[in-house]
Amino acid sequence: MKASLFVTCLMDLFYPEVGEAIVKVLRALGVSLDCPEGQTCCGLPLVNNGYRAEAAKVARRMIPLFERSERIVVPSGSCAWMLREELPRLFSDDAATRAQAEAMGRKTLEFSEFVAQVADGDTIGISLPGTTVTYHDSCHLLRGLGVSEEPRRLLRRVEGIRYVEMQGADRCCGFGGSFSVKLPEISGAILREKIRNIEATGAEIVVADDCGCIMQMSGGLSRQGSGARVLHLAQVLAGQGTR
Repeated sequence: MKASLFVTCLMDLFYPEVGEAIVKVLRALGVSLDCPEGQTCCGLPLVNNGYRAEAAKVARRMIPLFERSERIVVPSGSCAWMLREELPRLFSDDAATRAQAEAMGRKTLEFSEFVAQVADGDTIGISLPGTTVTYHDSCHLLRGLGVSEEPRRLLRRVEGIRYVEMQGADRCCGFGGSFSVKLPEISGAILREKIRNIEATGAEIVVADDCGCIMQMSGGLSRQGSGARVLHLAQVLAGQGTR
């Protein structure tokens, strides 16, 4: 099985260990993984701020890089949603490029989708004995792509963990890209509610599938003096959950 890794901006700049975990997990599953050179942002920050023409320019350059990819694995619900759902809408007046964007979207899968639906997730031999884990649904992954059960199913396969469902797991953490910068007071209030819900679970590890959520919740927990860590699902499946 072959797949190409789409490297998100936050993973590239702040969380390279997530990329390393993804490579480790997928190689262990027998996936032949490549990472096309020259790839850049998916364009979602531009779209969110109304710069659709500029986002289209980014996409026109990016789409050909993945033209030969059999599958595209994306470690972020928001970026996967952008590639699958929003990218074709940028080219309503360009049928040829729209078709290319739609073809790219059809072979794009978020990481947990790929592992749960395409690869054999049962072969991941990771053990976290006595570790309490909870899960946070990132907004685009849940509401945009409808992915919820796949990451939970994968977590429950990890030997030794005690999985606890969080109250309000499907509620935003307050990051929302530029939302947290433009409306910091509201973002902070949303985050404080999320932190309270995390602490109520007694979890040592909070799992998320988007580096933006990881950054937001990690900052909140750190300021609270909490010992809980926030990890990407790939890090847990790669064994990075052990201290």
